[in-house]
Amino acid sequence: MFVVGTRAQMNEKVIFMSRERTYRREIVSFGRMLHQRGYVAATDGNLSVRLDEERILATPTAMSKGGLRAADMVIVDPAGRQVAGRHRVSSEISMHLLIYKLRPDVRGIVHAHPCTATGFAAAGIALNQPLVCEVVIGLGSIPLARYGTPGTSELCESLEPLIPQYDAILMSNHGVVTYADTLHRAYMKMETVEHFAQIALVTHCLGRQQPLGQQDLQKLLLARSKYEGTHSVAAMPPAAISRLPAGAPSREGKRFRGSRCGEG
Repeated sequence: MFVVGTRAQMNEKVIFMSRERTYRREIVSFGRMLHQRGYVAATDGNLSVRLDEERILATPTAMSKGGLRAADMVIVDPAGRQVAGRHRVSSEISMHLLIYKLRPDVRGIVHAHPCTATGFAAAGIALNQPLVCEVVIGLGSIPLARYGTPGTSELCESLEPLIPQYDAILMSNHGVVTYADTLHRAYMKMETVEHFAQIALVTHCLGRQQPLGQQDLQKLLLARSKYEGTHSVAAMPPAAISRLPAGAPSREGKRFRGSRCGEG
């Protein structure tokens, strides 16, 4: 006897299909925003969404993120095997799969090459100084992963120890990856990283930084849960906090050695 399925099963399938269509449209929208803001060029970057425990929806390889259509997306399983889509999946899908494996809370991932943040990554400089209160609340700190060849196990090995502790990572000589419980929040974290990188660059040009003190950091981390839209697990690294004086916040500022921006 042929059984079509219960009404509940059919309704569930309809809901899943509707969600997938929504996620496809979201990837198109945020891919276009990445391209318009100059966070990616040519066919750079990739985005993905965890549909369920067995399926990851992702952007295809060799396509501009500014011109994607909903039908262009591909679907892979947790092992990286492509199960749907007429295009090929990106070679960097292993990075996405590792993040989903290590962070069950993550549902969306954005990888891009925003100019200022990638400049810091190419210079070997992490964005881990507590300079801006909103960044401390939203991201905590942005570490620098050592260089790994894109699309290889080297990149995953360099990211693996950092993924559980941070929501945004600079990748040496490569770019930035951000992730969150939704693709929208993952994209917003990418904007935050680039905006903070621009602010940090100004402090480098001025030759001086004024990090927040230990008491201020502790207050901000306690206040994190009160801010709507903030779902970060990352805290300031203990090493960064321990370098700051106990008691009253330090307002002295730190001067850089070497030349400032524009100096020979």
